[in-house]
Amino acid sequence: MKPIKGIHHITAMAKHPQENVNFYHHFLGQRLVKKTVNFDDPGTYHLYYGDHAGSPGTIMTFFPWPNAARGQRGHGEVGATAYTISPDALEFWVQRLTDHQIEHNPITNRFGEHGLSFEDPDGMILELICTENTAEFSFWEDGPIPQAHALRGFHSATLWVKSADSMSNLLTQQFGYAFMGQEDNRHRFQSASDNLAVTLDVLEDPGLPEGRFGAGSVHHIAFRVDDDAEQLDYQETLIQAGYRVTEVKDRNYFHSIYFRTHGGVLFEIATDPPGFSVDEPVESLGTNLKLPPWYEDQRSAIESVLPPLSTTLNESD
Repeated sequence: MKPIKGIHHITAMAKHPQENVNFYHHFLGQRLVKKTVNFDDPGTYHLYYGDHAGSPGTIMTFFPWPNAARGQRGHGEVGATAYTISPDALEFWVQRLTDHQIEHNPITNRFGEHGLSFEDPDGMILELICTENTAEFSFWEDGPIPQAHALRGFHSATLWVKSADSMSNLLTQQFGYAFMGQEDNRHRFQSASDNLAVTLDVLEDPGLPEGRFGAGSVHHIAFRVDDDAEQLDYQETLIQAGYRVTEVKDRNYFHSIYFRTHGGVLFEIATDPPGFSVDEPVESLGTNLKLPPWYEDQRSAIESVLPPLSTTLNESD
């Protein structure tokens, strides 16, 4: 069985749909590659942001629930999501954050890489990490960020747990990650793949409270496999290892299985195909509300309850 290829996508909860678009699409310069609905709650948007083509390893997705309370940070969740930028882009992003009056923490050096952290409008921690990673991404030429400074997909995610031992076993024994080292209570693991988003950090902190899901919380982190057959292999391997794994779920743009780690973090394993161009061409990704076939007969009712969204960029972006 092949090792996991890296992060496929990360899914979180937001509060206000338009505020979410303004931040990820207009400010961070991520293309809105799919505008659809929560398949389990079709009265709610499911918004996907990524590079121009919606490549796995670049995709951040959100369920925006206007009435959601803010989540509580703690163990058992993805505590921070990091994007890759080129080393020459750090000064650009410090200035852009300052110009938009977004507070950021001082520049840090972690495992030999400089970076900075800040929060999105719902309090979710984001990081920008400088690296010479040469993995290819599809630059969104119509976006507000010059190519030299653009986010280049995910660098990593940080998992907050009480104990690193069980997560280490899962990543190295079942997922095929390698342990790369430790700085204080941060343990780093990396996939052998040369794709985007191959790094995971595990932050061991038994003093943290248990995370409470809400706006600004990550719901789950998804990992990449090539196809359905490989996904079924992982399903069987994980079940044999004692994890409770769901049946395969059709998410229209990929197929998914889910399980909760012993540390409490919800993991998904998602297939790369069929991809986001299965129901609209790459050139027009994210411009129309796309529904799975089983909701098309409810389109009028669904559209009537979803608030309008503006994705038009202007010079101030």
